[in-house]
Amino acid sequence: MTRSPPRPPPDSTDVTALLQAWPQGDTQVEERLLRAVYAELHRQAVRAMRRESPDHTLQPTALVHEAYLRLVDQRRVEWQSRAHFFGIAARVMRRILVDHARGRLSAKRGGGMHRISLSDAIQGASDVDSDQSADILALHEAIECLAAIDPEQARLVELRYFGGLTIEETAEALGVSPATVKREWAVARAWLRRELGPA
Repeated sequence: MTRSPPRPPPDSTDVTALLQAWPQGDTQVEERLLRAVYAELHRQAVRAMRRESPDHTLQPTALVHEAYLRLVDQRRVEWQSRAHFFGIAARVMRRILVDHARGRLSAKRGGGMHRISLSDAIQGASDVDSDQSADILALHEAIECLAAIDPEQARLVELRYFGGLTIEETAEALGVSPATVKREWAVARAWLRRELGPA
């Protein structure tokens, strides 16, 4: 009986292969994975933090580190692809920012909550009045309501807003065409404008 030669370790730039090898517990794979995804995670964090108050106590680097620590705990996830990983990262960053906002609200009883413009919340919506605003918790609650109606549109908003993914990256993460993402993004933005607009 001949044994097949051992498989070579995944290339450090092949995120999908690294993700699939990660659950085996090889620390070298984990180190290579961190190097391969760190820049993109940081880019996502910078995009998410751009919409936060300049005096926000959480910085992009801290958001990346917190998100990565939570992602490391996701060893039971069967990572399908690079897009799947960054989609989960967007969800984790959303949770961190929402938890942080809730903590600040609780500590200050609402006095210091930063407001984000609805235009920022639904990037790309140029026809929204600049005086309309919504805080991150209101946006989170709106996304939760949207998820009850249309989970895919809620996921799309999460990927675009919290993950900062492009139309093409969002299409890859959702397994749909860029045209579908553009169409659904327009519908989701309109729904969010109604939900978050003035009463």
